[in-house]
Order: sequence, then C-alpha cells, then structure tokens
Amino acid sequence: MAAGEANPRLAKVYANLAAMEEAHATFWEDRLRSVGASLPPRRPSWRSRVLGWIARRFGPGLVLATITAKEEVDQNVYSGQPETARTRMAAQKRWHAKVLQQLVATQPRGLEGSFLGRLEGRHRSVGGNALRAAVLGANDGLFSNLSLVMGVAGASVDSHGILVTGLAGLLAGACSMALGEWVSVTSARELAQREIRIESSELAEDPEGEGEELKLIYEAKGLSPSEAETMVRHLLADRSNALDALAREELGIDPKDLGGSAREAAIASFVLFAIGAVVPILPFFAMRGGIAVMASVAIGALALVGIGAAITLFTGTPVWRSGGRQLLLGLAAAGVTFGVGKLIGIAIAG
Repeated sequence: MAAGEANPRLAKVYANLAAMEEAHATFWEDRLRSVGASLPPRRPSWRSRVLGWIARRFGPGLVLATITAKEEVDQNVYSGQPETARTRMAAQKRWHAKVLQQLVATQPRGLEGSFLGRLEGRHRSVGGNALRAAVLGANDGLFSNLSLVMGVAGASVDSHGILVTGLAGLLAGACSMALGEWVSVTSARELAQREIRIESSELAEDPEGEGEELKLIYEAKGLSPSEAETMVRHLLADRSNALDALAREELGIDPKDLGGSAREAAIASFVLFAIGAVVPILPFFAMRGGIAVMASVAIGALALVGIGAAITLFTGTPVWRSGGRQLLLGLAAAGVTFGVGKLIGIAIAG
C-alpha cells in the first residue's frame, strides 16, 4: 500500500504500519524458534497477493476499506495472549485499527452516495469500497440475466429469440440501474444543497449561536476550550469559512463534493451491471439450440464461482465456500426460472 500511494504523507503512514506488522511477525518467529520449531519461508496468501497487486497497480484506496475491516476484526487478537503481556503489541494492534478507520473516514470517496454508496448500504457486513462494489455490481447483472435467459430457454424459445431477450434484459437492467443511480445522486446533492442553504440562513441570523455549536464540536474532538474558542473566532471572521466548517462538522457534508458525480455514478452502474449480464448470452452469438443453453449454464457457473472467489477478498472466507455458495444460489435461481418457463411454454402450447 505504501508503494502504491502517491501522497507522501499517507505513504509514510502505511510504511510505519508495515514496519510494526513486520516487528510483530518477527516476534512470533523468534518465539517459535526458541522452542525448537522449524519455520517455512514466508509466503503471503493468494488473497494478500491479489490485494497487494491491486494496491500497487490502482492505488491503495481500492483496498483500504477491506484492510481496515480485517484490522477491526483482529484488533484485540493479542489481548488475551500472555506472550505479548510485556510488549506494546496489543496496544499497537488497536492503534492500527483506529488509524485505518480514520483514513477511511477522510478518504475521498469518488461516487459517494451513489452506486458505490448504495451497494455499501446493501452489503455493509463485508466492508465498503469501490472494488467490492464492482464485484457486486457484476454479480447483480450475472444473476438477473442468467435467470432471465434460462426462463426463456425453458419456454422453448429459439436461440435467436433467447439472444434478443438476453440483450434486451442487459440493456433494460443496465439502464434501470444507471437511471436509479443518477436519480439517487441528484437527489442526494439537492438535499445537501438544501441543508447548506438552511445552515447559511442560520449563520446569518445567529452567528454567535452557530459559533457555540462549532466550539462544542471541536471540544468534543479533543481541543481545549481556549483552542476551540480561538479556532471558532478565526472561522467566524470569514463567513464562507464558517459555513464550510459548519457543513463539514455539523452536517457531515463536503461542500465541494455533495455526494459525487451523478454522471459517473450512472456510467459506473451501467457498465458494471452490463459486464455481468453479458456473460450468459455470449454462447448464443455463436451456437444454437440445446448446446447454446448448456454452454450458457456452464459459462454462467464459471462466472458465479469466479465472483464467489472475488468476494473472498473482502470476507476472508475459504474460496470453496464462497464460490460454492454463489454457484448453488445462481444455479438454483436459474433452475427455478427454467422450470417456470417450461410450465408457461407448455401452457401456451396447449
């Protein structure tokens, strides 16, 4: 993460955390050697290698939330271990989690409040970041279009009709997602602008009262009363600075961002859904009949396992469990829609 971070200050933070983790690993290696254990060479797990590659290639922001979630789970791992009782390792582990949580809180979030933000709300248990949102967005497209294609195939529609239906499902689903994200981001922006206008009006009517609110907020963050008073007095000297501070501290709104770009959110939503939705219809471009249907199921199954494996980057669960779960759920949904389609086809045929 330090190697992939462009900001020197943040790179130094990551490097310091890495140095502490290295010291922890060395501590346990020394303890094991002291009791005669033989140690194999260090080998990072496949999950660590993938996250490391992503951090170096695309920047640590894509994996920061995932790493932070893991540190939060492990922050008390040394608390009950007698070997660490006379070291600072337990305190350092908790400090690592706090530092990373603060970095997540202050990190620019790009499509905040939009597609990525909504996915974070739907799947908060596995930690939120753009990489996870991309995986889950593709998963939505794959699940929905695989089920649609199998339902139409069950109704005995010819391959050309299945292909047209699959393309229609891809476009309809992707457009629906994109429109929903555009409306979501636009509504969030309008709501934030309204809140800022109200705050601006209150600041103009009662600057002293708003100053008292800021002073209490800064004191709650750890500043002394005199330091908070000095800071608030300086802010109130410039109304724009005071309004900016009130928006950030009281409303939790960044006036320069206001929830991200509606256009970017719509494009991201469209593309991510389409990536997953195109998979089940690929065989129908080159094949016909039952072979195309079986190929669609096969390629869809592989994609389901792949997405399940990708999800383990965030959850840390075994690949076979996550991939198997995705495969079973996806094939179950496809099987149900195929069966329903078959019944409908029989009923129509008389």
